[in-house]
Amino acid sequence: MKSSEIKEIVVGAAALVVLALVLIVVYGGADKEARAELASYRIFATFNRVDGLAVGDEVMVSGIPVGRVQSMDLDTDFRARVMLRVDRGVELPIDTAAAIHTDGLFGSKFVILDPGGDEKTLEDGSAIEFTQDSVVVSDLLDLIIREGKAARSQGEEKGKQ
Repeated sequence: MKSSEIKEIVVGAAALVVLALVLIVVYGGADKEARAELASYRIFATFNRVDGLAVGDEVMVSGIPVGRVQSMDLDTDFRARVMLRVDRGVELPIDTAAAIHTDGLFGSKFVILDPGGDEKTLEDGSAIEFTQDSVVVSDLLDLIIREGKAARSQGEEKGKQ
């Protein structure tokens, strides 16, 4: 065989390998999502505000990741309805609470689940009744500034007396 024929065979084989890898990634990703749905169950939580929370953000219990935010939409009262996917091995009591927290002051958002003490557990499609909304940093800063101004004006009034 000539060296040009060997080069053509090597290039053709490499092209087939790349094509096979692309197909595995494309179709393997769909299987991964299907496997994730089988290995988890859906629960819903309704919040007044979900500022900064995004699909794919983590769901945690006691600091351990146990799932992800799957979707968000509005309910009939214009509140944010969040669908959470939780690992099947995590059995949560029906009186579990959900809160949206921030990693640090300006970090990413995630959902914290705080299990209650009830013996009954949430099932696929259940809703969490107790929720705490996302804290908006600008609202928090406004509150701190107002409290500081109020404390300063009270100090000035005491100084005048």
